[in-house]
Amino acid sequence: MQEDFRLIVDLVTVLAAASFGGLLAAALRLPVLLGYIFGGIIVGPTGLGLIKELIQVETLAQFGVAFLLFALGVEFSLKQLNKVRAIALGGGTLQILLTIALTTVLSVFVGWVDTPVQGVFLGGILSLSSTAVVLRSLMETNETESAQGQVTLGMLIIQDLALGLMLAVLPALDHPETVGVEVVKALSVTALFAGGAIAAGIWLIPPFLRWVASTESRELFLLSVIVLCLGIALLTEHLGLSIEMGAFVAGLMISEVEYADQALTYVEPLRDVFATLFFAAIGMLIDPLFLIQNWELILSLVAIVMIGKFLIVVPLVSFFRYPLRVAIFAGLGLAQIGEFSFVLASEGQKLGLVSRRVYLLILGTTAVTLMVTPFLLKATPQILLLLEKVPLLKTWMNKLDMPQEISVNAVLKDHVVVCGYGRIGQGIVTLLQSKGYSVLVIEEAESKVQILRAQNIPYLYGNCASPLVLEKAEIDHARSMLIAISDPIATRLAVQRAVGMSPAIDIVARADKDADIDTLYQLGAKEVVHPTFEASLELSTHLLICLGEKSQDIQAEINAVRRSRYANFRPEIACVLPVIAPLLPPSSDLVEIDGKA
Repeated sequence: MQEDFRLIVDLVTVLAAASFGGLLAAALRLPVLLGYIFGGIIVGPTGLGLIKELIQVETLAQFGVAFLLFALGVEFSLKQLNKVRAIALGGGTLQILLTIALTTVLSVFVGWVDTPVQGVFLGGILSLSSTAVVLRSLMETNETESAQGQVTLGMLIIQDLALGLMLAVLPALDHPETVGVEVVKALSVTALFAGGAIAAGIWLIPPFLRWVASTESRELFLLSVIVLCLGIALLTEHLGLSIEMGAFVAGLMISEVEYADQALTYVEPLRDVFATLFFAAIGMLIDPLFLIQNWELILSLVAIVMIGKFLIVVPLVSFFRYPLRVAIFAGLGLAQIGEFSFVLASEGQKLGLVSRRVYLLILGTTAVTLMVTPFLLKATPQILLLLEKVPLLKTWMNKLDMPQEISVNAVLKDHVVVCGYGRIGQGIVTLLQSKGYSVLVIEEAESKVQILRAQNIPYLYGNCASPLVLEKAEIDHARSMLIAISDPIATRLAVQRAVGMSPAIDIVARADKDADIDTLYQLGAKEVVHPTFEASLELSTHLLICLGEKSQDIQAEINAVRRSRYANFRPEIACVLPVIAPLLPPSSDLVEIDGKA
């Protein structure tokens, strides 16, 4: 085969293997990224050996990380980053330093390394977590904008920024007298780059994107965004920092421009393809035979790493006044070794800081923690519910969830409690107030609370999943409760705790995932609304009316779909609907406003 086509063949092979692995994982109800990693193992050098141009594939896979972090920067925005700046900067930095210090002491004491310098290097490797894996898991569970998701991502971003500093300092570890100079140099370069990025984000990027958008050419806009993302990423690499840092900063620079959503829409398909390639490339680095031969040692190291990082992160997040449930989520989310540790470990092996065996152990331990993390994050809601049942932990779980402020005009009797003041919550509050109902909005975002203050809408500043906040809202005296937040964990807890305080309360909850529909009903919600399915119903209604169907017949069918909990729209239960339909409890009657359900 001609060498010109080898890379193309390898790329097709990797993507085909990743697709097969992803389909297999989806069929087994496992996180699909595990399937991508499995596909990489199969076609990699330690599997069937089908990939010949491994270095080129790994290089292209870096695009996946760059696009992932670019999209994260666009979605995160400077305003959101500012909300978690304390835990991100303070907690993230302390987590790295504590991990390095404890690893150094432990590794020297146990004899894993010969010198403290090697211990510092090993600590640097263990301090990094996987932004790519955690971000993908949060996206699959729709938790990137939740409190725990924001805290976890904020700390991960600091780790990614620290990678550039670690790479810059790495060659100086053999010469301790020059470490200080290298650190100052790296920090100076980072500060200069940050200043330049802020200036460009204010004066250069917005007019440039407006000019490109004025051409009304989708191709030009997409090319410009890609060049901007990868160009800044390559600039940071040239400055001795990391590609990941540059891609994230590029996203932040675009996030405040009016074309941010458009840029994200165009880049997302590329992000998904190259991210798949990246996860498959991780799989190609894994040696299953080495894992099998050293499984006892690797499992021991995995346990030490995951438990150790969990015990470091949880107190740190709690110290910054976040609820214990957020701290536990962040601890589980960061309790792995990141994929960029491969880069550090590889450089350390070249410099003689680790032996070949230690390098392979690091790779094996990293691989196992990366594969375990999606399961941990998926099981986090169940873990939190179990911890809630422990009396001592139950107190601590909600100790910091105190109500922070309640407006003076709040009416706490025969009122409707609305949790969340996003787009959905705002529309519902406007409608309820126009009908003369007393409303109390529970919101934990300061920016939304400021809007509520300005509009003189009664509010309670706090977390709607907190028992203390629900007590303050006089939930036992409320007529109804509506939960319109995007955090599935908080939604479940809010339903469960509100029903515990007021068993007869009428709760309407929003479900973003199919699996949450039945769960929320079981927890006590009287009505569960799925926005996507509701959009389908409304579109179908208008279409059928246009086709000449009777509106009464259509409404009867729509109500039947709602009573069946959208069973016809859910493939996993539609095939057994005739069997389970008699077993489904009837949904509560729909509240009608102006004759419309």
